[in-house]
Amino acid sequence: MEGARSAEGATGRDIEIGFPTDQVLIGGAWSAPDGGATLDLENPSEGSRLAPIARGGAADISRAVNAAEHALAGAWGALDATERGRLLAALGQKVLENADRLAELEALDVGKPLVQGRADAIALARYLEFYAGAADKVHGETLPFRSGYTALTLREPHGVTGHIVPWNYPMQIVGRSVGAALAMGNACVLKPAEEACLTVLAFARLAAEAGLPPGALNVVPGLGEEAGAALAGHPRVNHLSFTGSVATGALVQAAAAANAVPVTLELGGKSPQIVFADADVEAALPFLVNAGIQNAGQTCSAASRILIERPVYAAVRDAMAARYRALRVGRALDAGVDVGPVISRRQRDQIETHLASARDRGVRIAAAAPLDAGLPRGGHYVAPTLFDEVDADDALAQQEIFGPVQVLIPFDGEADALRIANGTAYGLVAGVWTRDGARQLRMARALKCGQVFVNNYGAAGGVELPFGGVKHSGHGREKGFEALYGFSVLKTVAIRHG
Repeated sequence: MEGARSAEGATGRDIEIGFPTDQVLIGGAWSAPDGGATLDLENPSEGSRLAPIARGGAADISRAVNAAEHALAGAWGALDATERGRLLAALGQKVLENADRLAELEALDVGKPLVQGRADAIALARYLEFYAGAADKVHGETLPFRSGYTALTLREPHGVTGHIVPWNYPMQIVGRSVGAALAMGNACVLKPAEEACLTVLAFARLAAEAGLPPGALNVVPGLGEEAGAALAGHPRVNHLSFTGSVATGALVQAAAAANAVPVTLELGGKSPQIVFADADVEAALPFLVNAGIQNAGQTCSAASRILIERPVYAAVRDAMAARYRALRVGRALDAGVDVGPVISRRQRDQIETHLASARDRGVRIAAAAPLDAGLPRGGHYVAPTLFDEVDADDALAQQEIFGPVQVLIPFDGEADALRIANGTAYGLVAGVWTRDGARQLRMARALKCGQVFVNNYGAAGGVELPFGGVKHSGHGREKGFEALYGFSVLKTVAIRHG
């Protein structure tokens, strides 16, 4: 990653980013975007300018699609699955070698604590490792058919795939989306979020160092309404992957529908963790809290609702409240920080509006983490807040706040727990805490969501585990082998030979 640039860091020192940030990558070459316009990234820990990025637009997207098609007709398309796997393995090793640097960039750009940024870099490497090994293991089938025929199926790439990646987990979502698409032999056009994309740009440079052929991966930063809209509506993009808000996902799907293009949508969530009276509460506590405040709550699968059976409600509430009061909120690069800033002033203001409205309605607060008076005045800090005995129909329990806010909801028995858990527009993830094996299976089957975790939450990243939602949480699946199926087309061949 040559061509060092510096930016004002979280402690006021100059931090070497290590590469030019204001360019697009098209056909293996970095260049200024069409028109030369740029946007400013912000350091959310300070509220200060971090670095410029390219403001790509429709012309850049068209050039990127052309480059992807050229790669498919040339060096990239000529590789077999084993060769693609070896390239992904080499790229995964590059990511591991640069994990600390990537973690620092993620902390600066997104505002997540350094330890969380490093975990994301390790997860990116693991995605690449998984898809490297899986690339030559996606098989067709031979189908029983009439006498005199042999029928079989083939898995083939879509062609050019578009990837619109959000700001909250750039590395992880690039890994699960772009990694799987490349493993299947697609050529990718990637539009990272305008709020945070340093690690995406760094990843693209590492991909070139690992030997990825020019045009296999193209990156066009820019605004959603410009570069993103151009990518979603491009007539020669054959598949779209989008992670983000429900409203924007609907626009992406509508644009893709005009071209009859399949879309994978991973949208919002209001995910519950359900704690029954027989649960191992001590084992559950770290998951109950961390799944709500990780990345300052800016996680689609955040456990924003904690449902607690009434006999243990007070004990669980008090234990969670104690952990909230002990949380340390601070700059992303500071040691020992549990919660960093949220991504922007706008995001902070939206969260604070939710909190103020709840207070005006008289919703009780069980606990809130303290904010140090010495935090930078320009930083986008929100005190992690735990609300007590929230009504299941309250806005706090229904709307995705996307901040470090959790609500506690008491319930009475399985039927009540299911009514509350399934009673939102979302259906992404759920957690169930109980020692009763029969109840574990009943709940897992009855919950309306894409993933259910029993006596855990998140399964430590679970690269192998298909991920996606139902209802307003989206459709399609990424991660695991399901992602490879989604990034491929099934072709049926019937041969009459007599």
